[in-house]
Amino acid sequence: MYIGVDLGTSSLKISLANERGEIIDSASEVIKLFNPLPNYYEENPNEWFEALLKGLNKLKSKYDLKDVRAMSFCGQMHGLVILDENDEVIRNAILWNDSRTVNEVEYLNNVIGKNILIEETSNIALCGFTLPKLLWVQKHEPNNFSRIKKIMLPKDYLVYKISGIFASDGTDLSGTLFYDVKKNKYSKKMLEIAGINEDVLPKIFNSYDVVGKIKKEISDLTGLNENCKVVCGGGDQAVGATGTKTLKNGDVFISLGTSGTVFASFDKYTCDSEARVHTFRHTNNKFHYLACTLSAANSFTWWVEKILKKNDFDLVFNEMNVKNISNLIFLPYLCGERSPINNPEAKGAFFGLNDFYQTKDLTKAIVEGVCFSLFDNYKVFEELGIDTDVIKVIGGGSKNVKILQILADIMGKKIETISTSDGGSLGAIILAMKGDQKDKTLEEIAEQLVNEKEIYNPNLELHEKYLVKYLKYKRLYLATKNLM
Repeated sequence: MYIGVDLGTSSLKISLANERGEIIDSASEVIKLFNPLPNYYEENPNEWFEALLKGLNKLKSKYDLKDVRAMSFCGQMHGLVILDENDEVIRNAILWNDSRTVNEVEYLNNVIGKNILIEETSNIALCGFTLPKLLWVQKHEPNNFSRIKKIMLPKDYLVYKISGIFASDGTDLSGTLFYDVKKNKYSKKMLEIAGINEDVLPKIFNSYDVVGKIKKEISDLTGLNENCKVVCGGGDQAVGATGTKTLKNGDVFISLGTSGTVFASFDKYTCDSEARVHTFRHTNNKFHYLACTLSAANSFTWWVEKILKKNDFDLVFNEMNVKNISNLIFLPYLCGERSPINNPEAKGAFFGLNDFYQTKDLTKAIVEGVCFSLFDNYKVFEELGIDTDVIKVIGGGSKNVKILQILADIMGKKIETISTSDGGSLGAIILAMKGDQKDKTLEEIAEQLVNEKEIYNPNLELHEKYLVKYLKYKRLYLATKNLM
């Protein structure tokens, strides 16, 4: 059997697959998120490890985990995990959605300079990235900074705890801002800026490499065989793409999770000179573009749970009329925005309200606004040479058929769902199988496991009308960005 571990922001999920890679069971544990101050988001890495052990023991009660040949990981990206000389966690991990580092980002982009950052890392500084968090600790918690002996990313901590191997991979390190994406190594210049030496950073592996085996004490606790291979794994977006078979040049997928992402694979290195979207390593050791909308399904949750005070999402979204375009415009910048505007101070907004509109009209405007933000990023991909007829979609927001049809109409592309919405854990299973079966490629294993489910064809007449509204959406942001 094989195991894929998906360490998300709100939960850790473990999927168990048979010898053919078919998921036969899963277990999940909730992760506690700490929000001590506005825009501060932290988690305790020890709770990730405890959740992993609990989930494995749930599966152990039903299956003989000694039959697991390999396991791998899909992890939330960018989080800063720091350990001391005794391998104890120094402080809570600062997460990807934490934006306390505005001053550090300003310093990196405007004092160090965006040109140097792009030359050294292929990307510019954003609040979500790891290096600004490290600089924040250096400035605000110097005692903690002085104790650092190991710096790692969230999934790397789990790999270290179960195998004892200090390892990471290019997909995850791409979002740190101290890793050279093009050359697949750490940037000496960026390490000097960070005030650290390379010996506090993990050894770089491929996502599908076997880094070690299960430690005896972990075997005793979980029932896993000591010969079970630990495969490095990767960042959630690249592993999720692997789980949707988005591995070939020009393949595109969208994740409609809490944040939304647009992802495109490509073979030969290039990057956006304007840094509107990210250039990262892929699990197959090639490359991908990544663009992030911070409030995708988060906009839906905010509307349904906090404003409407309801818990039935489908009941709310199924009231929408997908054949009519709303006259309202919604900017989904509830947590600022990342790609392509890179503005943490951006604000959400409704525009065009009058007393004629009802709940269903505002719901439709919210869905359109989220889809416009994704389309905005795809337009950058097109400028960079990406062109596709079909876009795969995963994530919680992909479970509603009306949302998917609106997305197809706005994108003007066929939208395709796959047999599982959990691309992350399936991608981790594919990596585990690749680590165990060295004679097969990632593409061959993904082709075997990933099955298309449904296709949503765009209404091209509506698409042309949406293009007109998209330009209004763009103008509204430009007209209001200096008001807050």
